[in-house]
Amino acid sequence: MNYSETIDWLFQQFPAYHNLGAQAYNPGLKNIEELSAFFHHPENQLRFIHVGGTNGKGSVSNMLASILTESGEKVGLFTSPHLFDFTERIRINGVPIDEQFVIEFCEKVRNHSWNIEPSFFEITWMMALDFFCQNKCSIVIAEVGLGGRLDATNIIQPLISVITNIGLDHVNILGDTRAKIAFEKAGIIKKQIPVVLGETDEETFPVFETASKAMQAEIIIPRQDIHFPDGIIGYQVGNYSIVAAVCDELEKRGFSVDQTTRENGIKNLKQNTGFFGRMEVITQEPLTIVDCAHNAEGIHALFNSVKEINKGTLHCIYGTSSDKDLDAILDEFPTNAHFYFTTFSNPRSIRMEDLKEKVDSRVEKKQFFNSPVKALSKAQESANKADTILIFGSFFLVHDFFEVFFQKGLAEKK
Repeated sequence: MNYSETIDWLFQQFPAYHNLGAQAYNPGLKNIEELSAFFHHPENQLRFIHVGGTNGKGSVSNMLASILTESGEKVGLFTSPHLFDFTERIRINGVPIDEQFVIEFCEKVRNHSWNIEPSFFEITWMMALDFFCQNKCSIVIAEVGLGGRLDATNIIQPLISVITNIGLDHVNILGDTRAKIAFEKAGIIKKQIPVVLGETDEETFPVFETASKAMQAEIIIPRQDIHFPDGIIGYQVGNYSIVAAVCDELEKRGFSVDQTTRENGIKNLKQNTGFFGRMEVITQEPLTIVDCAHNAEGIHALFNSVKEINKGTLHCIYGTSSDKDLDAILDEFPTNAHFYFTTFSNPRSIRMEDLKEKVDSRVEKKQFFNSPVKALSKAQESANKADTILIFGSFFLVHDFFEVFFQKGLAEKK
C-alpha cells in the first residue's frame, strides 16, 4: 500500500477518537503492553516528559520540545490530534515522521495475528515510540491522549510528570466532577517522579496530594515571578510558567535550558515544532486570531486573553463537536460580540438543527452557516479594518479554516 492507502486503512481498521469520539476510547494498558512487547519495548530505551491535563497540554508540550531542541537535544514530540496530516502527531526536532516509516510500521501490524483489538491511538503511540527509539531521541515529550491513569501513554516512566489543569471535559468518560477527572489525570504520577501542577484549588489539590504522597512524588507549583519571553500573551502566560518550572527541574538533571535557550525556544516555536492554532494572529487588518479552545474552561481563558489585544468590534466564528457541553460554553460568550455559528467537515461536528436549538435563545447577534468558508467570508465582509475576527471552538474547525487560508494565501507570512 502507498501512504494514502495506509492512512485510510489505519483509520478504518482501528477506532479513532478523532472521528468517533467516546466510542473509540479504549481504557486500560493491556493492548499497549502487548503491542510494546511485540516491538521490543521501545519505551525502555527512551527518556520522557509526560504532559497531561484538560487544557494547555499541546502548548506546554510544544514549548518544551522547542526549548529542548534549542538546547541541542534530539527531541521526539508526540501530540494529538493532527490538523492536516497524520504525520504531524509524531515529530523529531519539528520534522514529521516520514511516510515510508508509517507504511512499514502499519505493514508489521497488518501482518501479525493479534489476540487484541488495538485502537487507532494505541497503534499511533506505539508507532511513535518505535520511531523515536530507532532514531535514538535523547528526550521525548509525550502528550496524554485522554485522561491519564488508563491512557496508552501511561506505560512510560518519565523524568517529570506535568498536569496542566483540570476542567469538565470528556465527562462521559472521565467523570462528571473535577475531583473525579483529577483522579484520572493523577494516574500519570509515578513513584518518586516529581509532578508539576499548573493549577491547584480546593477541589482538585487533595486528589493530587493523596496520589503524590502514595507515590512519594514531589509536587512542584510553578512560580509567577519569572521572566516571560516575547510572544507569551494571554493564557499562554500560565502555560509558560509550567514550562519554566519543568525547565528548572531539567537543569537539575543536567539539561542546558538556561534563560536564553528558553527565549530562543519560544521565538522559534513554530519552526522547531510546527505548532500553530493557539492564540495565533493570522492577519492584522482586521486582526484575525485562531485558537483551538474547545471546552468551557479553555474558552473562558481565550476570551480573557482576547480582551488584552482586541481591536474594535469582536466577530466570532464558532463551531463545536456534538459531545461538548454547549450550555456551559455559551455562558462564556461575550454579549457584545457578533457570532457566526458553523458546522465543519468532520463527522463529529454538531448538527445544524441542534446548534440552532441551543443558540437561538442564548445569543443575540448571530448568524448560521453550513461551512466555515461561508462563515469566514461573511465575517470578513462585516468587519472593518479596526475590528477583530476570532475563529475558535474545535481542532476540526481550525483544520477547515487553515485549509482555506493557506490555499488562498491569505495568512501573513511570519
